[in-house]
Amino acid sequence: MTQHGTLGVAVIGAGRMGADHVRRLHEVTSGARVAAVADVDAERAKAAADGVEGCQPYTDPAAAMACPEVGAVLIASPGPAHEAALLAALERDLPVLCEKPLTPDAAAALRVLRAEQRCGRRRVQVGFMRRYDAELQELKALLDAGELGRPQMLHCRHRNASLPAFFTEQMLINDSVVHEMDQVRWLLGQEIAAVTVLRPPRPYAPGALRDPQLVVFETDGGVLVTVEIHPACGFGYQVQAEVVCERGTARVGDAHGLLVNRAGRWGGGIAPDYVARFATAYDRQVQAWVDAARCGEAVGPSAWDGYAAAAVCEAGLRAQATGERTPVELAERPALYG
Repeated sequence: MTQHGTLGVAVIGAGRMGADHVRRLHEVTSGARVAAVADVDAERAKAAADGVEGCQPYTDPAAAMACPEVGAVLIASPGPAHEAALLAALERDLPVLCEKPLTPDAAAALRVLRAEQRCGRRRVQVGFMRRYDAELQELKALLDAGELGRPQMLHCRHRNASLPAFFTEQMLINDSVVHEMDQVRWLLGQEIAAVTVLRPPRPYAPGALRDPQLVVFETDGGVLVTVEIHPACGFGYQVQAEVVCERGTARVGDAHGLLVNRAGRWGGGIAPDYVARFATAYDRQVQAWVDAARCGEAVGPSAWDGYAAAAVCEAGLRAQATGERTPVELAERPALYG
């Protein structure tokens, strides 16, 4: 904590997400300030810190966490660096908001769980920001109220306008569908028990990514879930979900904002990317984390949720490679995570 009860935050990673979180903490979030920024690129760390009075740049995450003004940590570095940063923060008993993935693999996530359990309380919130989206929260409330009866099926669509050159088929699961993995578990209150991935025939271009793909989840509560992942649809960014229940259906994500009728056409805008589509959800997520951290609490997606997503990702990658239905292997849930 810093002066007047303000939470001093060390932001680890100053790339696109890290820089956006620095801006968010500095300009949007109340009750917090950016006290330190760490990045392996010293110039990038300095550039992110320069716009914030009193913020110190570092190249070593542990050194940033050791800054006297730091009372919490926001991790936005690449996934392979998360485990070390998480363990360092937990060693200091600091509250953490960690962008997904918690870790790139389930074994590393279990090590983080064990470290958090040694703290004796939850300290980690995972950045599955969709839980803070107003439309998805409304859908969650509807399902929890039981007005439509039990869910039977859930249809999800996840579309991007285009992909960077480095994107691989495996990243469709680990970087994209991982959001649906958490969304499904949260909306339904059920674990994902098995994964199947269906792919179109190979494209004519050698090495080209097979796009779109259909991912099928089976939950331990008997719900069937389909996820259309279409990472290069060409027209914009869309996240949609429709639940089919015993007594009705409900759908979100159609972006029914401003609709215009003009020159024989009707329509509206489509978000260009995830930053625009979920800008408000990111703001609400960080504010909720700060509010909880200032009270010594943790809310939102837990380290267990991060571990469960990693376990489903591993099953998803096997299913993608083999084309076969693949069971999800989950450890027993520790008491700390209810």
